[in-house]
Amino acid sequence: MRVITGSARGRRLKTLEGRDVRPTADRVKEALFSIIQFEIEGSRVLDMFAGSGQLGIEALSRGAAGAVFVDASPRAADVVRENLEHTGLSDRAQVFQADSLMFVRNRHERFDIALLDPPYGKGVLQRALEAVAPCMEQGGTIVCELPAGEELPERAGDFELYRRYRYGKTELAVYRRGGVTA
Repeated sequence: MRVITGSARGRRLKTLEGRDVRPTADRVKEALFSIIQFEIEGSRVLDMFAGSGQLGIEALSRGAAGAVFVDASPRAADVVRENLEHTGLSDRAQVFQADSLMFVRNRHERFDIALLDPPYGKGVLQRALEAVAPCMEQGGTIVCELPAGEELPERAGDFELYRRYRYGKTELAVYRRGGVTA
């Protein structure tokens, strides 16, 4: 797993081991950042269910002003911190070891981009969408990674499902505030 482009291009990232770990494939990550490429520069990013932090780190590498990483696992939070240090991006990042849903419900920060990659098959994504929607800036974008074919709501707060993209067994779903297009 590596950073694809930007200031940390080519840096290898440490990953978590275990059966529950499912890093985003490079192909899907490239597609995700192609979708939001013009929204990244200067943005404030939320990487929920951060795992190794690869999505938020990629955003920082591509010019995001700052990123907040949240994961319930202490091991994951430590790996995110190590990866941020290794890529030289720690100064624009905050890492929280916390339940992602509780975190966004109890914080009053606003984000331009939210990256949601929760554990598959546990019904967490739908709850995460509802929880993160109030934390988004007016022109914000929510991007979800999910298994192909999983049902998603058409709306999350005042965000609407804008488009779904399929990459093999994985899909990306993009939500934008009603009436806003990229």
